Amino acid sequence: MQLFYNPRLDQSATQFTFSAEESNHIVKVLRKKEGDLLHITNGKGYLFEAKIIDAAAKKCSAEIVDTDKNHQKMFWFHLVVAPTKMNDRFEWFLEKATEIGVNEITPIICENSERKVLKIERMEKVIQSAMKQSLQTFLPKLNAPISYTEFISKSHEGLLFIAHCEDEEKLDLKRRVAPDKDVTILIGPEGDFSATEIKQAYTNGFLPVSLGRNRLRTETAAIVACTTVNMINNG
Repeated sequence: MQLFYNPRLDQSATQFTFSAEESNHIVKVLRKKEGDLLHITNGKGYLFEAKIIDAAAKKCSAEIVDTDKNHQKMFWFHLVVAPTKMNDRFEWFLEKATEIGVNEITPIICENSERKVLKIERMEKVIQSAMKQSLQTFLPKLNAPISYTEFISKSHEGLLFIAHCEDEEKLDLKRRVAPDKDVTILIGPEGDFSATEIKQAYTNGFLPVSLGRNRLRTETAAIVACTTVNMINNG
């Protein structure tokens, strides 16, 4: 099954038209024609089955023939990650985290951050593509970058964790996570969180966790955290 994305669709829709770019892809690349069936999600849990009624290369139209609503998982998983120095590494993280399963992603700018500017529109496309590729109907929420101080000062609920490299007592993340509980995990930049930032996290209810014995890159640590949380909830 190939999945398309249209955020404007809702359960009341009966017909719709694809964008010029998607129309061209459907008609010219995939060689779809009138009567062929397509699957579309709006990123909000709905899966639509639609029949092409006009296979125009610039304005392909379809009629919805079936609608299915998937249920959101029982917990909310929020990854808060410092951008990596290289854009492609952060985009790789976004792609894999979406495939594995994450609800929300917030880029944080820390004291040791080497990258402080992100191309959010490009990153949203990476997430959309990964959602379609992995046949999911919920699009993860990508927040605008925010300073660490501003983020940590906000109110946060659920299980709160920070993964840092300082040599102190920590429990393995897999021993901290509980099934069906909301989780927020902080992952720092290549230079790690500063001592001040770690202290701020503790003051605001975040607990230190270990992601294993090896020292991990930012994007690798985020994927390990993502995998651990989903394995605990899907085990």
